[in-house]
Amino acid sequence: MQNIRNIAIIAHVDHGKTTLVDKMIFQGKLFRESENPGDLLLDSNDLERERGITILAKNVSVHYKEYKINIIDTPGHADFGGEVERVLNMADGVLLLVDAFEGTMPQTRFVLQKALALGKKPIVVVNKVDKPNCRPEIVHEQVFDLMFSLGATEEQLDFTVLHGSAKQGWMAANWKEPTNDIIPLLDAIVRDIPAPRVEAGSPQLLITSLEYSPYVGRIAIGKLTRGTLSPGLPVTLCKRDGSLVKSRIKELMVFEGMGKQKVERVECGEICALVGIEGFEIGDTIADAENPEALEPIAVDEPTMSMLFTINDSPFFGRDGKYVTSRHLKERLDRELEKNLALRVEPGSSADSFVVFGRGVLHLSVLIETMRREGYELQVGQPKVIIKELNGTRHEPVEELTIDLPTDVSGKAIEMVNRRKGVMTSMEHRDDRVHLTFDIPSRGLIGLRSNLLTATAGEAVIAHRLKGFEPYMGDIEARVNGSLIAMETGDTFAYAINKLQDRGRFFIKPGEEVYAGQVIGESNRQEDIVVNVGKSKKLTNMRASGSDEKMNIAPPVVFSLEEALEYIQEDEYVEVTPKAIRLRKIYLDENERKRRSR
Repeated sequence: MQNIRNIAIIAHVDHGKTTLVDKMIFQGKLFRESENPGDLLLDSNDLERERGITILAKNVSVHYKEYKINIIDTPGHADFGGEVERVLNMADGVLLLVDAFEGTMPQTRFVLQKALALGKKPIVVVNKVDKPNCRPEIVHEQVFDLMFSLGATEEQLDFTVLHGSAKQGWMAANWKEPTNDIIPLLDAIVRDIPAPRVEAGSPQLLITSLEYSPYVGRIAIGKLTRGTLSPGLPVTLCKRDGSLVKSRIKELMVFEGMGKQKVERVECGEICALVGIEGFEIGDTIADAENPEALEPIAVDEPTMSMLFTINDSPFFGRDGKYVTSRHLKERLDRELEKNLALRVEPGSSADSFVVFGRGVLHLSVLIETMRREGYELQVGQPKVIIKELNGTRHEPVEELTIDLPTDVSGKAIEMVNRRKGVMTSMEHRDDRVHLTFDIPSRGLIGLRSNLLTATAGEAVIAHRLKGFEPYMGDIEARVNGSLIAMETGDTFAYAINKLQDRGRFFIKPGEEVYAGQVIGESNRQEDIVVNVGKSKKLTNMRASGSDEKMNIAPPVVFSLEEALEYIQEDEYVEVTPKAIRLRKIYLDENERKRRSR
């Protein structure tokens, strides 16, 4: 088994992890590049391809010389930290990828800290050296300083550095002397990443991931840390709560290329998939049938945000979706809990509502988007951060926020973050851009991204990571404008919208169907205004000059799911169906709203 190398690739969002893994797959002759239509092989889920981010960690393997390299591609967003923590347990070393211009970013730090604490040996790859304004030497220094500040050992600080461009498919020790392939990287992995430790004795495997197959059910994935396994072997499942369950392995598989291959025996140190184990959770141990010994379960950071999920009870319910009842919603959330470690679900105030806790708006919105594509209809309340009582005082989650943007728009960004109780901790100039770091409460991040991108004409690069819980920082001013609310159910008319344009901005087009109580725009004033957009022009048979004036209707504001979640107020829901995202008041009847507000 000395010929196996288990390696996890870690990096900040968009620094090129998945592209690099794709190149390693081509180098391992699993696919010819001509067979690949241009999409990334590993970002296989639709959402990942659309957003250009990795959401789920994935396993692949590449053969190089007489070695087998198991590669684990990890997500870069701190919101998917639950994925990263599990995966690092399977690796013996990490490949830290850093952008040659941007350098180390907060998410890099977040994942690297976890890897170094687990004692993993790093190889550093400075990627994108083909960028015109890259600074590989400075970035190399930055990585060293970062590792030093995170308390790396002498051995970890003695890391190999490679430079290259994953997109162009080359790696080299010196960035000024490009090569034609990524062989130097594969050589470094084989040379510097330690082989898995081989321990004889009874088998031990920590379940760190799972897959679901409609044919065989749930498949447990993990690295065998002691002993050997074979199909038909009786084993004991040691659960997190200390209970023991007898079980038997039906099939064993190892990762080969992009798929899996059945084997008759798995040796210590290999990452494998087991079929036939019932009722396991991530963090359980598969151990010897006679004298089982459990491994330390995976510790995962606390959730920081919660949202109310409830069934869709709007007048338009059931038009688009297949799954609309609370039973469907509960079953789907229970299924998500099995594999999404950082998620928690509690019953809500009514029988058909659930409070879902997660890592951030992105983490929860990816779940909602996935559900909507599967045919679910639901309504979601305003995201709320989790406030804790510590020593009698209120504490809230605080994040480290970094913004990279052109110098001439930095003033606007600083002012925006300060209004949301952010405190600047550093400011660093890089050519014509400036790199700002703040400490900001998680509440202040809700809705900040879209506002910042608008204010900086899309130039700002924004990232954040959780620092911890700190004393409550006081109230943050929320959205000041009220909503425009539809008076009655029916189709909307251009004539009515045209007459009401001075009241605010609309979220709907003429001819769209709306219902009473739906939020159809943003008011110019602080209070909500109920408007009638279903009023058509009364036709007469008298001709009059000038009565048919030309209508100039401004295009509607269209929200993405995250923007809608960040936009709504406390008395509003986002209604999510497979075909539509609508905003609405919780109480659709105007008299009911007035009574409640009193």
